[in-house]
Amino acid sequence: MTIGQIQNRGSFLDKLARNLGRERRSEIVKPDWQHNPQWEVYKGYSQDDLVEVLKKQCGLIHTEVHETVKSELSTLIPYLIKQYGGKSVVTWDDPRFEETGLSEMGDADITHHVWDAEGGEENLSFSATADVGITFSDMTLAESGTVVLFSDQGKGRAVSLLPVVYISIIPKSTIVPRMTQAAKHIHDKIENGELVASCVNFISGPSNSADIEMNLIVGVHGPVKATYVIVDDL
Repeated sequence: MTIGQIQNRGSFLDKLARNLGRERRSEIVKPDWQHNPQWEVYKGYSQDDLVEVLKKQCGLIHTEVHETVKSELSTLIPYLIKQYGGKSVVTWDDPRFEETGLSEMGDADITHHVWDAEGGEENLSFSATADVGITFSDMTLAESGTVVLFSDQGKGRAVSLLPVVYISIIPKSTIVPRMTQAAKHIHDKIENGELVASCVNFISGPSNSADIEMNLIVGVHGPVKATYVIVDDL
């Protein structure tokens, strides 16, 4: 026997296939399931219906929700920052901020840092002490109240994880029923040879932790407060 080599593999697999009463397979064949219940949850719901599902779930995950239109977003976000006592804000380097008039975060009293892909430790240091972190949601799962963030160049995950308050701007068009649709979206991109962010974050409200007695504590290892701003972009 030679170390590091597989001996008699073919004959072993042939015998195994015969014992199972089938032909030897050379590739994996995806099964054709008779029932697919994962696609039936909220099937046929309109975007307005999904918004209501999302809002209801946010009440269960200690997450504040605001609704607005695109033209009012640049007024609402600075207002929320002030409401939370924010003096320092970190955001993604994301063209959607400029498109919605959010290049600036308010007056001179607010220090605004935009994530720099070349910033290294500077990004992390600012995020660790920032009062507020703001990102856009790339996909939003109504069932679980989850924002999906594709973190890549200019979109550091620390923006949503380190500041005391996290604000997610949710375009209404990004809302889907549940994890099923998010998984398919990612799978389809990979199948089509498209690039997918190396880090995909699923965030459902502020950080939560419970001990063995199930006493819930919010904000132990992440944002103490989470706020979702749903923007009607349809």
